[in-house]
Amino acid sequence: MSAKRIAYLGLLLALAVLFGYVESLIPVNLAIPGIKLGLANIVIVAVLYIFTWKEALAVSVLRVVIIGFMFGNLFSIAFGLSGTVLSVISMALLKHSGHFGIVGVSAFGGVMHNIGQLAAAALIVEGFPFLWYLPILMLAGLLAGILIGAVSLPVMKRLPRINDF
Repeated sequence: MSAKRIAYLGLLLALAVLFGYVESLIPVNLAIPGIKLGLANIVIVAVLYIFTWKEALAVSVLRVVIIGFMFGNLFSIAFGLSGTVLSVISMALLKHSGHFGIVGVSAFGGVMHNIGQLAAAALIVEGFPFLWYLPILMLAGLLAGILIGAVSLPVMKRLPRINDF
């Protein structure tokens, strides 16, 4: 891997962390905890399309760990990692199928992220109301994923392609 490629991935990681910080400043007063826009996922979707799924997974995992240590705790890291790993791998498989565009891939990633987090919560938190929470967070993940995918389209047009590295 070239130094230029590593530096670019480092900049994208920093941008994802910055988006995570900005999102932490946005007050979301919903009765359902855990619902977020996922602004940092704009960067993750871009990395998935510009680079490879492995680099998207690495940037996403590092983002979760950094944001978790800065603004969260070990539980937020555990939940975030379970969601991000499932999300990135799912998006990579859907992208590889060639049957879905960036909005569809992102929407599926949003749903899978929430499913991964709920699975972790069901394992960690005794008596967690998993079945009650699932449809609400799946809908929230779908809507957030559609929004992130739609925002990612114009962003992708402005970023250099992998051949530039």
